[in-house]
Order: sequence, then C-alpha cells, then structure tokens
Amino acid sequence: MTKETVSMLTRDGVRLFADIYRPDSKGTYPVLLMRQPYGRAIASTVVYAHPSWYASQGYIVVIQDVRGRGTSEGKFKLFAREIEDGFDTVNWAAQLPGSSGQVGMYGFSYQGMTQLYAAAAKPPALKTICPAMIGYDLYTDWAYEGGAFRWQDNLSWAIQLAAETARLQKDEKTYQALYSAYRNLPLSDLIPAHPEILKTLAPDSFYHDWLNHPKPDKYWQKLAPKSYFQKVDMPMLHMGGWFDTYLGGTLHLYKEMASRSAFPQYLLIGPWAHLPWGRKVGALDYGAAAVNPIDLLQIRWFDQFLKGKDTGLLKELPVCLFEMGSNLWQSFEKWPTNNHQPLFLSSNGLANLRDDAGKLVRKEQAAENLKSQDVFVHDPWRPVPALGGHASNPPGAFDRSAIDCRTDVVTYTSPPLTEDLHIAGDVAVEVYCTADKPSFDLCAVLSQVQTNGSVYNFTQGYVRVEPDRKTAPLTISLQATCMRIARGNRLRLSLSAACFPAYPVNPGTGDLPAETRLIDAQIITVTVQSGANFPSQILLPIHS
Repeated sequence: MTKETVSMLTRDGVRLFADIYRPDSKGTYPVLLMRQPYGRAIASTVVYAHPSWYASQGYIVVIQDVRGRGTSEGKFKLFAREIEDGFDTVNWAAQLPGSSGQVGMYGFSYQGMTQLYAAAAKPPALKTICPAMIGYDLYTDWAYEGGAFRWQDNLSWAIQLAAETARLQKDEKTYQALYSAYRNLPLSDLIPAHPEILKTLAPDSFYHDWLNHPKPDKYWQKLAPKSYFQKVDMPMLHMGGWFDTYLGGTLHLYKEMASRSAFPQYLLIGPWAHLPWGRKVGALDYGAAAVNPIDLLQIRWFDQFLKGKDTGLLKELPVCLFEMGSNLWQSFEKWPTNNHQPLFLSSNGLANLRDDAGKLVRKEQAAENLKSQDVFVHDPWRPVPALGGHASNPPGAFDRSAIDCRTDVVTYTSPPLTEDLHIAGDVAVEVYCTADKPSFDLCAVLSQVQTNGSVYNFTQGYVRVEPDRKTAPLTISLQATCMRIARGNRLRLSLSAACFPAYPVNPGTGDLPAETRLIDAQIITVTVQSGANFPSQILLPIHS
C-alpha cells in the first residue's frame, strides 16, 4: 500500500496538506475524501478502519488537514471556511492521477460536518456522502438541548481544540495547562460556565460565541449546515448511536432528506456513544451483533454509488436500528412513527422518598386519582450528578439505582411487564411541573428496572424552563431510542432538576449561564403534579 503527502491551493491561496493512500494495483479508482482537524495521521481510526484498508478495497483515499490544523496553512476558525475549502478540495481530489473523477466522503463528528459543508457547495464530482454523528442545526443538535447549554461536551471540546492550537504554535506552557484542564474540567470558577482558563488561554475559542448566543438567532443560522442544504440532493448513508450526543442531528438530517430526496437515504443507528463504536457501552455488553459494521457497510455503499456495482443495498430496508435489550438489529421501511401510547404518572406524594410511591399506569388507572403531587428540593451545593446517557462522560447505560434513591429525584415505575415491551422511535415526556423560582431545569431519564433491582438508563432528555413560560404541561423531548424491555422487568421515569456537569446548574434566577456566578445559585423547590386533572405522561412509540 502506497502513501504520499501532497498539497493543494484553495481559491484564496492557502495551502492544505493531505495524505493519499492508493491501491497496490495500477488503474483508475474513485476517491474517498475525509477532511478533519485533529492531525491527518489519526484519520478517525478511533472508529473507522485505517485508510490503507479502504485503499485496499479499490479506492484512492485522501485524508486532509482542514485549514489551520495539522500542517495545513491558514487560521483555523470553527466551520468558517468549510464550504469553500470543501468545494475546492473535492474538485482537486477528482483530478488526482488515477482518479475516476467520482468522489465520496466519509467521517464522523467534525469529519461528518465537513461533508455537509462541502455538499452544500454542490461540487459536481461529489456523488455521495456518509455523514455520521453530526449537527444539522448546530444550536439544537449540538450546542444546546432543550435550551440548556451542553456544558460538559462543549467545554471538553473547546479545551481539546485550544490545546491543539497551542501544540501547533509550540506553546508548551499553554498546552500543559489545557492538557491538565481537559482531564480535570474547571467546573467551579467564579462564573462556572465561563472558566478563566478559556478566557485567558483561548480568547478566540468558539466556546465564547456559543455561550453568548443562548437563543437560536442569526449567528446560528449562518453557522448551521441546514441553512445551506435545501437544494442538495444525493445518496446519503446516515449513521448514529443511541448514546451519541449528536443523534438528534443525525435524525434531523435523515428525516429531512428522506422526505424530499430523489436518491436513496439509508439510516443505521447502533448502541454506541460518540466513540468508540463497539459492543460494550457504559456498563453493558450488547453482544456480538453490536460489533462495528460501518467499514464493511461503507464499502458496499461506495461500491454501489461510485463504482456502479449492485451490492444488494437497494433491495434492503433503508432503516436499520439496533434494538437494545434483545441486542438484535431491526429493519424498517422508514423511521418508525408509531402511534405514541401514553403511560401516566401517579403517586401518593412520596415519589422522591419511596420507589413504590410513584407509578406509571394506564389511563383508566390514572383517572382513579384526581390529583397528586410530589415535591422535591434541588440543592445547588449537591446537584444530581450526570451518569451515562448521551450528554455526559462516560456515556452509555449504568446502574443508577443509587441516584434514584436520592430525595431530589422523583421516580415513577410500572408494574412488572406481563409481556415484552418494544419501543422504537421518538420519545417524549409531558409533565405538569412548577417551581418556586423564576427558572428551573428538568431532567427526564427512562430506565429498565431489572428483577434484581438494578436500574439501567436507556434514554433521557433535558430542558431549561425560562421565567416567561406560560404553557402547561412542560414537554421534554428525550433521545430517540430502540429498546426491548423484557417481560418481568419494569419501566421507570426519573425526574430531577439537575444533571451536573452535563449541563450547568440552573441558578433559579433566570440569568444566563454566561452571567451566573457560582454563589448566585438558589435552592429550588419543584412540584410535579399528576392524576386525571394533571395528566403527566410518557409518550412511548410502541411497536410489535
């Protein structure tokens, strides 16, 4: 396998460097392009096979450092030049010696984003893309969730990118400080969400802009791929993970393309976090079927659309979802939009103290209880900690039975199931909830309670309740999921007013995270109402 390092000039004269991997045999081959900001030698091998393997399948593989990263020239600014540079790179790659002129792109996260930006420019040679784990609308799919800043993810990534900048500048002191901060996140500064280390050592970081734009304004519209994608159409292979922070973006793009595209749109979601993609995520082993199938699938995809081979893909159902619990892949004709069946919250008022007090019941059972309320107190000194899920580190499923025993967590649990319960699709919680402060947060976690008492989360959602909220009930969109809860086990909903440090602690004042001092955080008393007059409920997408 041969490898060479080459460069190209962008339209504004900036030189970008890339490694090119070629098949051993001479001939004409399609090009697979990945554009990434982490040093091209990594080439996303944290989740994909090495580029030399892709080259051995009969492709010229190009791994390029984006502007201002690796050895590429220019100044790196998050997503700012990826449309123009992506267009120029695709055109250049299509004309490489031995190229067939057909280009496909692959990669996840930032490498998935560069595909969208390049496709938005509609370079003629780009025939297909395989975006994985991306943000289509950067505000809702990446930076914020339910109006709450995704603190742990955004802070970690900002420190990582700033450290890479310091490394490229050979600034050892700054690099050392950021390296240490990444492994011990600064969570207790005067203004916790805006730590001094980033202000001082990374004043140009995207983090400051993201924190200072807490609403979906024009800043986000200009930055988001969605704003440039309306006339783009080509075959796309969409990939995500049930515990990936950016699953919402993957589904956002897939649903839009599936609704309007003239070309095949395929979707595959495994039981994975952002990385790695394997059978073990969090504390659970999802079995041999969960082993990463993406490399082989992508070769089938590229063979189909870049080489014109009939790989059988077009005969298969286009939506492939890993069902956790059964640990099997399930195929669908389209994204499941089953009629959502409700389970209602019911309580004797002690759901934060006893796990037998809060119940999930059918409608006719809820009607028997005209009104009940559960009151719990959020203390910012000891906020409910994040454990697994999609927004914290480490992600995945963990036994949260100890957290559910806290008195600042209310739980509602179903009776043991008399038959297997299969859930697939979008999940939401509607809850009648008030607080004694102008603003509060609400975290909703769905878990499976096993017969031995273990409680493993499988999806969750988060929302920041603004001071001017007037509507009831409060709706929380949870991460989409595909899950089988086995007969004899139980379903549980857990509600709390924090998920720290996945999201900043709400001070209760209505102040924005960029303005909230650590000392300003207030104790918040939260009341959850349920019963026939207050039909708080989970909306479950049930399928047989």
